[in-house]
Amino acid sequence: MKTAEKLAAGWLLTLGFMFVTLSVTAVFEKCATRKAIIIPTDEYDFTAPSTTYKDDNAVGGLIFGVPTLTLGTWLALGLYRQSRQEKKALNQQVSDRLQSIFYEMLQKNHGRVTVLGFAMQSQLSAADARQYLDEKAKDFNANFKVNEEGAVSYHFDV
Repeated sequence: MKTAEKLAAGWLLTLGFMFVTLSVTAVFEKCATRKAIIIPTDEYDFTAPSTTYKDDNAVGGLIFGVPTLTLGTWLALGLYRQSRQEKKALNQQVSDRLQSIFYEMLQKNHGRVTVLGFAMQSQLSAADARQYLDEKAKDFNANFKVNEEGAVSYHFDV
């Protein structure tokens, strides 16, 4: 369904832009034909260019172009807003999942969490797990302990 909406928005924007462009082109041509009126200098030259011009192209382009362009823009903006809301909801779900894993590990381990343990439970990379734990350590004023191998463990007061 989303693909069809994207295609419809793209086609409507394209058609609307084409109609409006045709309308603008017709107005420019009308201005150019007014300037190009040639006054015959020879008294026997009776062929003057046709100066009659119909505004049908300009009006038709606007009648079809503006609503089409408006509808295409409305659809495209709706799709953009919808995708932003979906991304926001997905980020919230990930944040909630990480937070529940973090609190569960704190309860199991009596306030002690390691980067490796959190990375294994949350299936994050080591760098992302360390960054998340660093943020939580700042929020909750955790203590750090480094063992002989250089592994950092976070100690939270539970």
